Parts: sequence; structure tokens; C-alpha cells
Amino acid sequence: MSRRRLLTAGGAIGLGSLLAACGGDGGDAGAEGSGGGEGGGRWSFKDDRGRTVTLDKAPQTLVAFVSTAAALHDYGIECDGVFGPTRPVDGKPDPQAGDMDVSKLTSLGTDWGQFNVEKYAALRPDLLISNMFPAPDLWYVPQESRKKIEALAPTVGISVARTSLLDPLRRTAELAATLGADLEAEEVTGARARFDRAVEAVRSAAAANEGLKVMAVTGDNDQFYVAVPDSYCDLNHYKDLGVEFVEGRKSDEWGFWEFLSWENADKYHADLIMVDNRSSAMSAEQLDAKATWRQLPAVRAGQAVPWAMEERYSYAGYAPVLEQLADALRKAKRLTA
Repeated sequence: MSRRRLLTAGGAIGLGSLLAACGGDGGDAGAEGSGGGEGGGRWSFKDDRGRTVTLDKAPQTLVAFVSTAAALHDYGIECDGVFGPTRPVDGKPDPQAGDMDVSKLTSLGTDWGQFNVEKYAALRPDLLISNMFPAPDLWYVPQESRKKIEALAPTVGISVARTSLLDPLRRTAELAATLGADLEAEEVTGARARFDRAVEAVRSAAAANEGLKVMAVTGDNDQFYVAVPDSYCDLNHYKDLGVEFVEGRKSDEWGFWEFLSWENADKYHADLIMVDNRSSAMSAEQLDAKATWRQLPAVRAGQAVPWAMEERYSYAGYAPVLEQLADALRKAKRLTA
């Protein structure tokens, strides 16, 4: 159970025991939210668990999961602390950190299972924010520390599973606005316009290469995992744009992956493979050490591209992701099964 729960949304595979946080019932979350921003005043936000956080004034000291903090950064909202992967990958900034300078932030832990409650308390937080894979669990917030963490500050969760990419993008922007972001700022509107153009580029590329089969994957030393596209908001949206995915079958109650042995990595034919790009995933060198990986037609043809499966949920974050996908779709050739 522990091992399989870690695989939901492709979490930090093989890195520890089941972590969940802030469970509870809630109705449908709406767009309700209000904030004083710089002007002060009462602040509230209804999150995707249906929970409304209400404060006497807009929260100033924010702590968030790294990609959530990176998305807020794109709107000009800065966090004081982060948790989740921030270490460089191959000498480059961790892709989940976006454009943030993580050296200026307090890290509460970088690996699955790490969350330094003492450091968190020392920040005197006003609000903790994270994604949910799926709701009501807050991503990377440990179950064993949940009560202590919840006692220190209210929490907000944004759902990013089993929905369209457009939903967490919208909800994150709404949250940012309540925290003081100007959604009409030139940088923000420019990012949205670029995102919209990239959406149409993917749609056009998918139509021009109709029949191309795409598969999203990750892996560890023991198994190969094929994504169930409807469980991931990005893949779900790409399907809406016409991308044809290999449909992994749900292997457990969480329903994010089909688990295959490496001997059966060739179960499905794919012309283009999207490969998990997180620091917790297998590196290119580790994948290449697997003979069955090297023999996949798409790999032999050089048609494997990074999959930003935990990209920050901002238009600035996803615009280049969509552009890269459109480029990969245009260039990929249909291969013999």
C-alpha cells in the first residue's frame, strides 16, 4: 500500500512511506475568494476541498509546495518557505522550481517524507498552500506531522488530478489575485496570450499528425509505469486538443498508472514517448541501462521527450511546455508497431 500510494501522480517513487495531509469532507470548490492585497482588509479563499479559509487580513508569510510556490512567483507573489524538490538536476535548476531563486527561500525538506516542522513554526506562517494528487491530501505534507502543521497555520489545496489542466491554471490565478497579484499586468497577460497560442499549436500539430500514438511514462529499477491519461490534468487537456495517447490500465485503486515489469515494457506501441522529467524519476542514463527501454521503437528513433508532469500551474509555466509538445508532435514520425 505504501509503495503504491507513492505512485499516485508519479510521486517520489520508492522514497518512503505513505504521506497524506489535511483530509476532510468538503463540497464543490468554487471561485470564491477575496483579498485585501496591499490595501489590507479581510481575506478569504475557498479551496478545492470546499474549505474556506478566512483571515483578518491577507496572509503575508506564505509556505508552499515548490511548484505551487513557483506558480505564484510567476504572478509576483513570493513565498518565504517551500517544501519538495529544489536540488539542481544535472547542474541545472530543478524544473519544478520554475524561475524562483530557491537559495533565498527556507526549505523545509526536499525529499518525500521530509517536512521540518520546527523550521516551519519558526517562519510564523500565515498560510500553507499545496497541490493535491488527488484531493483532499496535500502533496508532500506528511501524515505523521499533519496535526502539528495544521495547528500552525490554515491550509489551501489546489486539485490537479482527474480534471483539465485549465482548472488548476484558473484556480492558481484566482488564488494569486486574492493575495495581491495584478492579473492585468503586462507580464501576466503576455504569458496567457503565449499559452493560448501554444494551445492552438498543439491542436494543429496533433491534427497534422493524426494517428500518432503518444505514451507518458516513468520508471524505477523494478518496474515501468504507463500513465492513465485521464488521471493527469495535463494529459487530459492534451487529449482534448487531439493528441492520441496510449491508455494505460489502472493497476491499483488510485488509478494513475499501469505497472509493468521491465520485461513487458513493450506491451504498448508508441510513436512518441513522454518521459517523467522530475528529479525523483530515472535519469536518461538509468533508462538506457534497461535493454527493453533501448529496444522500444520510439527510443530507437530518438522520439522520446521530457514530460513536465509536475510543472508549475501558471500560464507562464505551461506555455513553453505546450510549445515543446507541439514541436515534438510536428517532428515525430509514425513508426511500425
